Amino acid sequence: MIYVTAPDREAALSLARTLVGERLAACANVLDGATSVYWWEGKVCEDSEAVLICKTRADLAESVVKRVRELHSYACPCVVVLPIEGGNPAYLEWIGTETGG
Repeated sequence: MIYVTAPDREAALSLARTLVGERLAACANVLDGATSVYWWEGKVCEDSEAVLICKTRADLAESVVKRVRELHSYACPCVVVLPIEGGNPAYLEWIGTETGG
């Protein structure tokens, strides 16, 4: 699973459409309305963002990270890979099928 933040809903949807369309992710959820508080260039910032959660195979994680970095508008986008340790076997199989695994 890949956790990504984006500046707004449209940017997150654009990333989601590309990643799913290229079969790098089987599904991507866009959660709008997040508020992020973070350090950037020596000061604390606070901004509205959208969160993108992508479901994919472990062997595609680095490709997803690379693609998000290519497409993202941020100089240093949040792209974090989180392992899926279990779940509904049929859903996990579906992720593999939809990403060519």
